[in-house]
Amino acid sequence: MTDGRHPLLGKVALVAGATRGAGRGIARMLGEAGATVYCTGRSTRATPTPGRPETIEETAELVTAEGGRGIAVLTDHADPREVAALIARVKAESGRLDVLVNDIWGGDALTEWTPFWTQDVAKGFTMLDSAVRTHIVTSRYAVPLMQERRSGLVVEITDGDHGGYRGSLFYDLAKMATIRLAFAMATELAPLGITALAVTPGFLRSEAMLDGMGVTEANWRDAIPKSRGFEMSETPCYVGRAVAALAADPNIAAKRGKVFATWTLAREYGLTDIDGRTPHWGDYIERSIGAILDAGGPKDADERFWVDVWYSQLEDEPKWKTLIQRIEAHRTR
Repeated sequence: MTDGRHPLLGKVALVAGATRGAGRGIARMLGEAGATVYCTGRSTRATPTPGRPETIEETAELVTAEGGRGIAVLTDHADPREVAALIARVKAESGRLDVLVNDIWGGDALTEWTPFWTQDVAKGFTMLDSAVRTHIVTSRYAVPLMQERRSGLVVEITDGDHGGYRGSLFYDLAKMATIRLAFAMATELAPLGITALAVTPGFLRSEAMLDGMGVTEANWRDAIPKSRGFEMSETPCYVGRAVAALAADPNIAAKRGKVFATWTLAREYGLTDIDGRTPHWGDYIERSIGAILDAGGPKDADERFWVDVWYSQLEDEPKWKTLIQRIEAHRTR
Protein backbone atom coordinates (compact mmCIF):
# COMPACT_ATOMS: atom_id res chain seq x y z
CA MET A 1 0.00 0.00 0.00
CA THR A 2 1.25 3.50 -0.85
CA ASP A 3 0.16 7.04 -0.15
CA GLY A 4 0.82 10.39 -1.80
CA ARG A 5 3.69 11.34 0.48
CA HIS A 6 5.20 7.86 0.61
CA PRO A 7 4.80 6.31 -2.85
CA LEU A 8 7.22 3.48 -2.02
CA LEU A 9 5.57 2.41 1.23
CA GLY A 10 5.69 -1.38 1.35
CA LYS A 11 8.48 -1.56 -1.23
CA VAL A 12 11.91 -3.03 -0.53
CA ALA A 13 15.12 -1.57 -1.94
CA LEU A 14 18.78 -2.55 -1.86
CA VAL A 15 21.40 0.15 -2.31
CA ALA A 16 24.76 -1.49 -2.92
CA GLY A 17 27.41 1.02 -1.95
CA ALA A 18 25.29 3.07 0.45
CA THR A 19 28.00 4.26 2.80
CA ARG A 20 28.48 7.75 1.43
CA GLY A 21 28.03 9.99 -1.60
CA ALA A 22 25.31 9.21 -4.13
CA GLY A 23 24.59 5.85 -2.52
CA ARG A 24 23.80 7.41 0.84
CA GLY A 25 21.65 10.11 -0.78
CA ILE A 26 19.72 7.53 -2.78
CA ALA A 27 19.14 5.35 0.28
CA ARG A 28 17.90 8.36 2.27
CA MET A 29 15.45 9.48 -0.37
CA LEU A 30 14.11 5.98 -0.95
CA GLY A 31 13.44 6.10 2.78
CA GLU A 32 11.77 9.48 2.39
CA ALA A 33 9.45 7.81 -0.12
CA GLY A 34 8.59 5.16 2.48
CA ALA A 35 10.69 2.20 1.38
CA THR A 36 12.54 -0.37 3.44
CA VAL A 37 16.16 0.05 2.36
CA TYR A 38 18.98 -2.43 2.79
CA CYS A 39 22.15 -0.32 2.99
CA THR A 40 25.24 -2.32 2.12
CA GLY A 41 28.96 -1.71 1.97
CA ARG A 42 32.17 -2.48 3.81
CA SER A 43 32.45 0.59 6.05
CA THR A 44 30.95 -0.17 9.45
CA ARG A 45 31.42 1.27 12.90
CA ALA A 46 33.51 -1.77 13.72
CA THR A 47 35.49 -1.62 10.46
CA PRO A 48 35.48 1.97 9.15
CA THR A 49 37.24 3.06 5.98
CA PRO A 50 40.56 4.69 6.93
CA GLY A 51 40.22 8.45 6.75
CA ARG A 52 36.44 8.52 6.32
CA PRO A 53 33.83 8.71 9.11
CA GLU A 54 30.76 7.46 7.20
CA THR A 55 29.33 3.99 7.90
CA ILE A 56 26.45 1.89 6.61
CA GLU A 57 24.87 1.94 10.08
CA GLU A 58 24.75 5.73 9.95
CA THR A 59 23.16 5.57 6.49
CA ALA A 60 20.52 3.14 7.73
CA GLU A 61 19.73 5.48 10.62
CA LEU A 62 19.31 8.36 8.18
CA VAL A 63 16.92 6.25 6.09
CA THR A 64 14.79 5.58 9.17
CA ALA A 65 14.89 9.25 10.15
CA GLU A 66 13.52 10.15 6.71
CA GLY A 67 10.48 7.94 7.28
CA GLY A 68 11.56 4.62 5.82
CA ARG A 69 13.20 1.61 7.42
CA GLY A 70 16.96 1.37 7.11
CA ILE A 71 18.81 -1.92 7.52
CA ALA A 72 22.61 -2.01 7.42
CA VAL A 73 24.28 -5.19 6.14
CA LEU A 74 28.05 -5.57 5.91
CA THR A 75 28.70 -6.94 2.41
CA ASP A 76 31.68 -7.31 0.13
CA HIS A 77 29.98 -7.19 -3.26
CA ALA A 78 33.03 -8.65 -4.96
CA ASP A 79 32.36 -11.93 -3.13
CA PRO A 80 29.49 -13.90 -4.68
CA ARG A 81 29.00 -15.85 -1.46
CA GLU A 82 28.42 -12.70 0.56
CA VAL A 83 26.05 -11.30 -2.06
CA ALA A 84 24.11 -14.56 -2.19
CA ALA A 85 23.81 -14.50 1.60
CA LEU A 86 22.63 -10.88 1.48
CA ILE A 87 19.86 -11.68 -1.00
CA ALA A 88 18.85 -14.73 1.02
CA ARG A 89 18.49 -12.45 4.04
CA VAL A 90 16.40 -9.92 2.10
CA LYS A 91 14.10 -12.73 0.97
CA ALA A 92 13.81 -14.22 4.46
CA GLU A 93 13.14 -10.88 6.17
CA SER A 94 11.15 -9.00 3.54
CA GLY A 95 10.00 -11.56 1.00
CA ARG A 96 10.63 -9.33 -1.99
CA LEU A 97 12.97 -6.90 -3.72
CA ASP A 98 11.56 -4.02 -5.74
CA VAL A 99 14.56 -1.76 -6.35
CA LEU A 100 18.25 -2.53 -6.75
CA VAL A 101 20.71 0.37 -6.98
CA ASN A 102 24.25 -0.51 -8.00
CA ASP A 103 26.40 2.37 -6.76
CA ILE A 104 29.65 0.67 -5.77
CA TRP A 105 32.57 2.75 -7.03
CA GLY A 106 35.81 3.17 -5.07
CA GLY A 107 37.71 4.46 -8.07
CA ASP A 108 38.60 8.03 -7.13
CA ALA A 109 41.98 7.15 -5.66
CA LEU A 110 42.70 4.81 -8.59
CA THR A 111 41.97 7.22 -11.44
CA GLU A 112 44.97 8.59 -13.32
CA TRP A 113 44.39 11.54 -15.65
CA THR A 114 47.33 10.72 -17.92
CA PRO A 115 47.67 8.97 -21.31
CA PHE A 116 46.70 5.31 -20.97
CA TRP A 117 50.17 4.07 -21.95
CA THR A 118 51.55 5.73 -18.82
CA GLN A 119 48.93 4.41 -16.40
CA ASP A 120 49.29 1.72 -13.75
CA VAL A 121 47.31 -1.18 -15.21
CA ALA A 122 47.00 -2.83 -11.80
CA LYS A 123 45.15 0.23 -10.53
CA GLY A 124 43.00 0.28 -13.65
CA PHE A 125 41.90 -3.33 -13.36
CA THR A 126 41.25 -2.87 -9.64
CA MET A 127 38.93 -0.02 -10.57
CA LEU A 128 37.06 -2.17 -13.07
CA ASP A 129 36.74 -4.95 -10.50
CA SER A 130 35.35 -2.49 -7.93
CA ALA A 131 33.08 -0.46 -10.20
CA VAL A 132 31.84 -3.03 -12.74
CA ARG A 133 32.41 -6.59 -11.53
CA THR A 134 30.61 -5.90 -8.25
CA HIS A 135 27.59 -4.55 -10.12
CA ILE A 136 27.37 -7.68 -12.25
CA VAL A 137 27.71 -9.98 -9.24
CA THR A 138 25.05 -8.10 -7.29
CA SER A 139 22.56 -8.06 -10.17
CA ARG A 140 23.20 -11.75 -10.82
CA TYR A 141 21.97 -12.69 -7.35
CA ALA A 142 19.38 -9.95 -6.80
CA VAL A 143 17.41 -10.20 -10.03
CA PRO A 144 16.04 -13.72 -9.38
CA LEU A 145 14.28 -12.36 -6.29
CA MET A 146 12.65 -9.70 -8.46
CA GLN A 147 11.66 -12.34 -10.98
CA GLU A 148 9.48 -14.04 -8.39
CA ARG A 149 7.10 -11.04 -8.62
CA ARG A 150 7.84 -10.29 -12.28
CA SER A 151 8.52 -6.66 -11.45
CA GLY A 152 11.34 -4.45 -10.26
CA LEU A 153 13.81 -1.72 -11.12
CA VAL A 154 17.60 -2.02 -11.46
CA VAL A 155 19.49 1.28 -11.44
CA GLU A 156 23.12 1.62 -12.50
CA ILE A 157 24.79 4.78 -11.20
CA THR A 158 27.29 6.26 -13.66
CA ASP A 159 28.95 9.55 -14.58
CA GLY A 160 27.57 11.35 -17.62
CA ASP A 161 24.53 10.79 -19.83
CA HIS A 162 26.57 10.76 -23.05
CA GLY A 163 28.89 8.49 -25.01
CA GLY A 164 31.85 10.86 -25.19
CA TYR A 165 35.30 10.14 -23.81
CA ARG A 166 35.64 10.96 -20.11
CA GLY A 167 39.35 11.78 -20.14
CA SER A 168 40.96 8.66 -18.67
CA LEU A 169 40.86 5.18 -20.23
CA PHE A 170 39.99 3.07 -17.20
CA TYR A 171 37.62 5.70 -15.79
CA ASP A 172 35.87 5.91 -19.14
CA LEU A 173 35.58 2.12 -19.36
CA ALA A 174 34.10 1.91 -15.86
CA LYS A 175 31.49 4.61 -16.41
CA MET A 176 30.52 3.51 -19.91
CA ALA A 177 30.39 -0.13 -18.80
CA THR A 178 27.67 0.63 -16.27
CA ILE A 179 25.60 2.34 -18.96
CA ARG A 180 26.06 -0.63 -21.26
CA LEU A 181 25.30 -3.00 -18.40
CA ALA A 182 21.96 -1.26 -17.86
CA PHE A 183 21.19 -1.60 -21.57
CA ALA A 184 22.16 -5.27 -21.68
CA MET A 185 20.18 -6.16 -18.56
CA ALA A 186 17.18 -4.20 -19.82
CA THR A 187 17.14 -6.24 -23.01
CA GLU A 188 17.04 -9.54 -21.15
CA LEU A 189 14.76 -8.39 -18.33
CA ALA A 190 12.04 -6.62 -20.33
CA PRO A 191 10.01 -9.79 -20.99
CA LEU A 192 10.02 -10.44 -17.24
CA GLY A 193 8.53 -7.07 -16.28
CA ILE A 194 11.79 -5.78 -14.78
CA THR A 195 13.32 -2.47 -15.90
CA ALA A 196 17.03 -1.64 -15.93
CA LEU A 197 18.44 1.82 -16.62
CA ALA A 198 21.33 4.11 -15.69
CA VAL A 199 21.34 7.42 -13.82
CA THR A 200 24.03 10.07 -13.47
CA PRO A 201 24.21 12.86 -10.92
CA GLY A 202 25.66 16.24 -11.84
CA PHE A 203 28.39 17.99 -9.86
CA LEU A 204 27.92 15.98 -6.69
CA ARG A 205 28.46 17.74 -3.37
CA SER A 206 29.52 14.58 -1.60
CA GLU A 207 31.07 14.35 1.84
CA ALA A 208 34.52 13.90 0.31
CA MET A 209 33.99 16.81 -2.08
CA LEU A 210 32.97 19.11 0.78
CA ASP A 211 36.00 18.03 2.79
CA GLY A 212 38.28 18.64 -0.17
CA MET A 213 36.86 22.12 -0.60
CA GLY A 214 37.29 22.87 3.10
CA VAL A 215 33.59 23.53 3.68
CA THR A 216 30.49 21.84 5.07
CA GLU A 217 26.99 21.58 3.70
CA ALA A 218 26.07 24.57 5.84
CA ASN A 219 28.59 26.91 4.19
CA TRP A 220 29.29 25.16 0.88
CA ARG A 221 28.78 28.38 -1.11
CA ASP A 222 32.03 29.72 0.36
CA ALA A 223 33.88 27.30 -1.95
CA ILE A 224 32.25 28.51 -5.18
CA PRO A 225 35.33 30.55 -6.18
CA LYS A 226 37.52 27.46 -5.84
CA SER A 227 35.98 25.36 -8.61
CA ARG A 228 34.23 26.17 -11.86
CA GLY A 229 30.60 25.08 -11.70
CA PHE A 230 30.48 24.50 -7.97
CA GLU A 231 27.57 26.94 -7.74
CA MET A 232 25.58 24.40 -9.77
CA SER A 233 26.51 21.46 -7.53
CA GLU A 234 23.88 19.24 -5.98
CA THR A 235 23.55 17.23 -2.80
CA PRO A 236 23.52 13.43 -3.02
CA CYS A 237 19.83 13.59 -2.15
CA TYR A 238 19.01 15.17 -5.52
CA VAL A 239 19.94 11.99 -7.37
CA GLY A 240 18.22 10.14 -4.52
CA ARG A 241 14.92 11.87 -5.22
CA ALA A 242 15.39 11.17 -8.92
CA VAL A 243 15.82 7.44 -8.27
CA ALA A 244 12.83 7.42 -5.90
CA ALA A 245 10.71 9.11 -8.57
CA LEU A 246 11.78 6.50 -11.11
CA ALA A 247 10.91 3.70 -8.70
CA ALA A 248 7.43 5.16 -8.20
CA ASP A 249 6.76 5.75 -11.91
CA PRO A 250 4.07 3.34 -13.19
CA ASN A 251 5.37 3.83 -16.74
CA ILE A 252 8.99 3.13 -15.89
CA ALA A 253 9.28 0.41 -18.55
CA ALA A 254 9.35 3.13 -21.21
CA LYS A 255 12.74 4.21 -19.86
CA ARG A 256 14.41 0.80 -19.96
CA GLY A 257 17.95 0.58 -21.21
CA LYS A 258 18.60 4.32 -21.30
CA VAL A 259 20.73 6.70 -19.23
CA PHE A 260 19.19 9.69 -17.46
CA ALA A 261 20.66 12.73 -15.72
CA THR A 262 19.49 14.04 -12.38
CA TRP A 263 18.75 17.45 -13.89
CA THR A 264 16.51 16.10 -16.67
CA LEU A 265 14.65 13.80 -14.28
CA ALA A 266 14.16 16.70 -11.86
CA ARG A 267 12.37 18.68 -14.56
CA GLU A 268 10.33 15.72 -15.69
CA TYR A 269 9.14 14.79 -12.20
CA GLY A 270 9.09 18.28 -10.65
CA LEU A 271 11.82 17.57 -8.10
CA THR A 272 13.90 19.87 -5.94
CA ASP A 273 17.08 19.19 -4.04
CA ILE A 274 16.72 19.06 -0.24
CA ASP A 275 17.93 22.67 -0.05
CA GLY A 276 15.08 23.74 -2.34
CA ARG A 277 17.30 24.37 -5.36
CA THR A 278 16.93 22.88 -8.85
CA PRO A 279 20.49 22.74 -10.23
CA HIS A 280 20.74 21.87 -13.92
CA TRP A 281 24.26 20.83 -14.90
CA GLY A 282 23.42 20.60 -18.59
CA ASP A 283 22.17 24.18 -18.73
CA TYR A 284 25.24 25.35 -16.84
CA ILE A 285 27.61 23.75 -19.36
CA GLU A 286 25.77 25.38 -22.25
CA ARG A 287 25.62 28.81 -20.57
CA SER A 288 29.22 28.84 -19.38
CA ILE A 289 30.69 27.80 -22.72
CA GLY A 290 28.35 30.19 -24.53
CA ALA A 291 29.58 33.05 -22.35
CA ILE A 292 33.21 32.22 -23.19
CA LEU A 293 32.45 32.17 -26.91
CA ASP A 294 30.38 35.37 -26.69
CA ALA A 295 33.40 37.09 -25.13
CA GLY A 296 35.58 36.17 -28.09
CA GLY A 297 36.79 32.74 -27.01
CA PRO A 298 38.95 31.32 -24.22
CA LYS A 299 41.05 33.96 -22.49
CA ASP A 300 43.29 31.62 -20.51
CA ALA A 301 44.24 27.97 -20.02
CA ASP A 302 41.34 27.35 -17.63
CA GLU A 303 38.73 28.55 -20.12
CA ARG A 304 40.43 26.68 -22.96
CA PHE A 305 40.40 23.46 -20.91
CA TRP A 306 36.73 23.95 -20.06
CA VAL A 307 35.71 24.34 -23.70
CA ASP A 308 37.96 21.55 -24.95
CA VAL A 309 36.94 18.97 -22.36
CA TRP A 310 33.26 19.38 -23.08
CA TYR A 311 33.82 19.49 -26.82
CA SER A 312 35.60 16.13 -26.66
CA GLN A 313 32.80 14.61 -24.59
CA LEU A 314 29.81 16.04 -26.45
CA GLU A 315 30.90 16.42 -30.09
CA ASP A 316 28.95 13.34 -31.27
CA GLU A 317 25.84 13.94 -29.15
CA PRO A 318 22.88 15.14 -31.28
CA LYS A 319 21.27 17.10 -28.44
CA TRP A 320 24.44 19.20 -28.14
CA LYS A 321 24.72 19.87 -31.88
CA THR A 322 24.13 23.63 -31.63
CA LEU A 323 26.78 24.18 -28.96
CA ILE A 324 29.29 21.98 -30.78
CA GLN A 325 28.71 23.92 -34.01
CA ARG A 326 29.35 27.17 -32.13
CA ILE A 327 32.66 25.86 -30.79
CA GLU A 328 33.70 24.62 -34.23
CA ALA A 329 32.75 27.91 -35.84
CA HIS A 330 34.90 29.80 -33.33
CA ARG A 331 37.88 27.52 -34.02
CA THR A 332 37.73 28.11 -37.76
CA ARG A 333 37.83 31.90 -37.48
